[in-house]
Amino acid sequence: MPSHATGSFEVNLVPQSLADADAGPLMGRLSINKTFSGDLQATSKGEMLSAGTAVKGSAGYVAMERVTGTLNGKSGSFVLQHSGTMNRGTPQLTVSVVPDSGTGELTGLTGTLSIQIADGKHSYAMDYEISQQA
Repeated sequence: MPSHATGSFEVNLVPQSLADADAGPLMGRLSINKTFSGDLQATSKGEMLSAGTAVKGSAGYVAMERVTGTLNGKSGSFVLQHSGTMNRGTPQLTVSVVPDSGTGELTGLTGTLSIQIADGKHSYAMDYEISQQA
């Protein structure tokens, strides 16, 4: 049976050096550090790669972040995979739990997470299931 989690998070993005020093100013790499509150009481660490374009409002990013804490009272960790694009100002973002990345009481976790940003504040909504492992 699907479950739902909501709350807010604080994020700290820190620029990092790119492996390709000649990648140009439109490419970027950032470290991710988040603190989640609400139904997900956790911290995360990860990395993001981004690419801008010469067209205003068009860009893309991918990221992986390991989340550690409790989800509706169940403790463990899991990995989130991000894939985002901005097509001339129109955003599309998918954030999914990496299959079989759950540990502890979160073993068997699957799901997706949506991110909302309003007035500079970040919030999330997560739809998920924790299946019994065979």
